Amino acid sequence: MKAWRIILAAAGILLGLFGVYRLITEIPLSSLIALGVWLLAALLIHDGLLAPAVVGLGVLLRRFIPDRGRRYLQAALLVGALVTAVALPMIYLRGSQPAVKALLLRNYGLNLALILGLIAVITLSLYAIRVAQDRSSGEPANRSEGHLPS
Repeated sequence: MKAWRIILAAAGILLGLFGVYRLITEIPLSSLIALGVWLLAALLIHDGLLAPAVVGLGVLLRRFIPDRGRRYLQAALLVGALVTAVALPMIYLRGSQPAVKALLLRNYGLNLALILGLIAVITLSLYAIRVAQDRSSGEPANRSEGHLPS
C-alpha cells in the first residue's frame, strides 16, 4: 500500500509540475496575472462568504429542523447549490455572444428555476415516503438515529 501511495504522489507532483511548465511557457504574462487575480478572488469569496454561510446554515438547520427531515433538506440544498453554480455563469453571460454561439441564447434563469423546483418536488416526495414508511413500521417520528440528545 505504501509503494502505491509513493507512486501516485510522484505522478501527481510530476503532472502538477508539467502543468506549471506549460502555463509559464505557453500563456502570456497578462493572462497569467488575470488568472492569479481570478484565483485570489475565488479564494476570498469562498473563505469570506461561502464557507461562513454554509457553517451558519448548518447551525440553523441543526437547531430548527428535526434529524429525519434535515438530511433531506441538506441533500436538496447541496444539489441546488451545485446546479446553481453551473447555471449562474450562463445566466450572467446570456446575450453577450453572437447568435452563432447559440448556447448562451437559452433562458437559463427559467431552466434553473424549473430544475430547482424539480429538486424540491423530488426531495419532498422522498421525505413523504420516509415518513410513511416510519409510520407503517411503528417507529417514532422524532428518532435521533444515533445522534446524542441535544
